[in-house]
Amino acid sequence: MYKVLLADDEHLDLEGMKQFIPWTELGLEVVGAVNNGFAACEVMDKLSIDILVTDVNMPNMSGLELARIAIDRKPDIRVVFVSGYQDFHYVKQALSLKACSYVLKPMDDEELIASLHQIVQDLQTEEKRKDEEEQYYHMKPMAKNDLLIRLLQGETTWERPDGIAKIAVSYGLDKLAGPLRTAVLEMDDLEWIQHGDTQSGTEQKLEVLLKEINEVILEHEMGYCFRLSRQRVAVVIHGKGMNDNIHEMFEEVTARLSFSVTIGLGEPVQDVSQLPISYKQALEALDGKMFFGKGDVINYEDVRRAPELSDAKTLDIRLVALFKAMSEYDLVGIHDEIENLFQAESTLSSRFTIYNLAMYIIFKLDQYLHTLDEDLFEMLGMELRSLDVVLKFETIGDIRSWLVRKVFEISEKIHQRKNSKNSKLIREIMNILKERIQENITLKDIAQQFLFSPNYLGHLFKEEVGKSFSEILTGMRMERARELLKDPTLKIYEVANLVGYKYIPYFSRQFREAYGMTPMDFRKRE
Repeated sequence: MYKVLLADDEHLDLEGMKQFIPWTELGLEVVGAVNNGFAACEVMDKLSIDILVTDVNMPNMSGLELARIAIDRKPDIRVVFVSGYQDFHYVKQALSLKACSYVLKPMDDEELIASLHQIVQDLQTEEKRKDEEEQYYHMKPMAKNDLLIRLLQGETTWERPDGIAKIAVSYGLDKLAGPLRTAVLEMDDLEWIQHGDTQSGTEQKLEVLLKEINEVILEHEMGYCFRLSRQRVAVVIHGKGMNDNIHEMFEEVTARLSFSVTIGLGEPVQDVSQLPISYKQALEALDGKMFFGKGDVINYEDVRRAPELSDAKTLDIRLVALFKAMSEYDLVGIHDEIENLFQAESTLSSRFTIYNLAMYIIFKLDQYLHTLDEDLFEMLGMELRSLDVVLKFETIGDIRSWLVRKVFEISEKIHQRKNSKNSKLIREIMNILKERIQENITLKDIAQQFLFSPNYLGHLFKEEVGKSFSEILTGMRMERARELLKDPTLKIYEVANLVGYKYIPYFSRQFREAYGMTPMDFRKRE
């Protein structure tokens, strides 16, 4: 509803306008009806008025003076004058104030209604125009971003007959002239950052990156930047002097950031049509982060291809040496052998080859542990799918450090179990618990089976495992329940029964204590 203010010193005329004009039907709301200009100004101090309907001749402040004040405060306000005067002097002044209408007294209601109806239509048209304009300015950066991406990917050219050239000119992109160079900037460790950040937090970091690059590029008058993804930003740089100060420019950008960024830099090209070549080179240079490390500028010309790892037999010999060091709890030897496995990094041609190497080491390690009656994933408290963590690493150094830590952890556990005369007994009991998890099994049942007193066996568990028998059993049941809940064909009460619980509320309480949510909530999240 548009807001209307009425001002007329004639009480009957004022009341007539209030009562006999169908304001609501016109989409209007009378928010004030006053008999002098000063009172009208007080209303305008409090409210934003869309339409002012005022008598021309009022004491102390004329309607013309009131209209001037209203227009000064809100230039797009609509003014309707009503007056008993037909003097052309008043009409002339009203026209100079761009009045929407001039209605003579005694008023014809239909004439005023027609004037108000036209004003409402004009206001609606103006609102629609402003909305479209706002949407245009909102969409313009996105359209420019999309156009630049299409240009880099070779999906469009300036010569196409579909108006692309005109759009490019509207964005100022026609000023791009050789030599040109493409850079791609990537936020480092995004997979790890997101564990501490919300999605909006990550988006804010990307916006900060875009802002800082834009500022530096504008200072140097060197090109355009735009977002490629939630992790990457592309920069098209141009200008004859760009090669001399491009590294200094990126150093200036990264110095302003609170997080690490790696930059892949394509080679210079001489024409806009060749930009896709430089862009592809920038992406390949960025892939070199796996080998060259992060937080730096990597030039395409520095990235070299190399043959694959020589043969699996050599790798297996190195792994045997690693497992020997593990069995002897030789931490220095473990570190050195893993270094040996990765010392051929210059022979690995892609990051996926390195990931495959890491996965091969892990699965060979699992095979070795099975010969010791151990389970890799149980020892590390990991599920098989947790190995996706390897894919989150961005450099060889990150993968190597992670493997060293995990192998140290495994070696220490093997060492502890070797030095414990009761470790085999505990492992045997754990296997029995897994097999009989559906039963209502107790510490007393297990103690009788091995001819121990429950107190002694409970003490042994606490000493060897660091947890009580009931804590171990509950943990195994909850872990098994979590896996079963992923099967939508099983009812929750069936899952409870399969892990040894007959009373559903108790099962639900135990599950909440273990995972911070009910079984039903867990299933909804999966």
